[in-house]
Amino acid sequence: MNTFADNKIIEIRDLHKSFGDIKAVDGISFEVRRGELFAFLGVNGAGKSTTINMLCGQLKKDSGQILIDGEPIENSLAEIKGKIGVVFQHSVLDKALSVKDNLESRAALYGIYGNEFKKRLDELCELLELKELLRRPLGKLSGGQRRRIDVARALLHRPKILILDEPTTGLDPQTRKILWQVIEDLRKDEDMTVFLTTHYMEEAADADYVVIIDSGRISASGTPLELKNAYTGDFITLYGVDEDSVKSLGIEYEMQRDLCRLSVPNTRAATELIVAHPEIFSDYEITKGKMDDVFLAVTGKKLSDSEQRSDGGAKK
Repeated sequence: MNTFADNKIIEIRDLHKSFGDIKAVDGISFEVRRGELFAFLGVNGAGKSTTINMLCGQLKKDSGQILIDGEPIENSLAEIKGKIGVVFQHSVLDKALSVKDNLESRAALYGIYGNEFKKRLDELCELLELKELLRRPLGKLSGGQRRRIDVARALLHRPKILILDEPTTGLDPQTRKILWQVIEDLRKDEDMTVFLTTHYMEEAADADYVVIIDSGRISASGTPLELKNAYTGDFITLYGVDEDSVKSLGIEYEMQRDLCRLSVPNTRAATELIVAHPEIFSDYEITKGKMDDVFLAVTGKKLSDSEQRSDGGAKK
């Protein structure tokens, strides 16, 4: 039987990194279990990218420990890098080269040549629907198509850990769906661990575990359900009700066209309210708070608003 220690594939212990007087990462510690979807959330400047760069061996830590698969990263950096695939926010591929040439040159960096490369390319083409794109220059592809190539590049060497740094930003819903289906299949079939940063809270809500970082420090961590229970209440959505009736309840509410949203501490409080006022609650539903509510409660900031401002206000 595997112990919890055996099941940890990433361990971060009291990690520090400063740039001059700025403490980008200020003593954070967390663990990622093998095969899980781990969400690492924070606004721009919170310390996410700095942590990822240290995790990938691209940036030297000031102090603390980073263990990958039980091994300190500084002990065997080349071997550890072979266990990690990264999909960065911005593509690192050559726009002038064809898709196939891009992937072939990247595969060579991992010692993948000839028939071995051809076999892996065929697998990735089927997985990510790339066959029709192989001869086209990368720079001529759409954003969604380029993102699929970025994922293929990260998967060439069959990594144990896939780091996704806002992988679906700006993508259409269909491409997002394809990418997430591929990722879920790889987790199920190959026990691959996924380390995700995102500002789409519905993606974070599907994670096995979430860490929220703010100003270089961890502000909250837990499963999505644990975080929702700790930082948000429940909501009752009432349909076809007049505002005077809602006011008589004496609780916080928000009117929205033909519905009203009530805030309650928990499901028990919602049930008690409904039982006490059946004449008002004829058409309603009860929902848990969302990860957006958790993030706002923990940091006092809206993640999506911050990300949009950082991109010149572009719609995500």
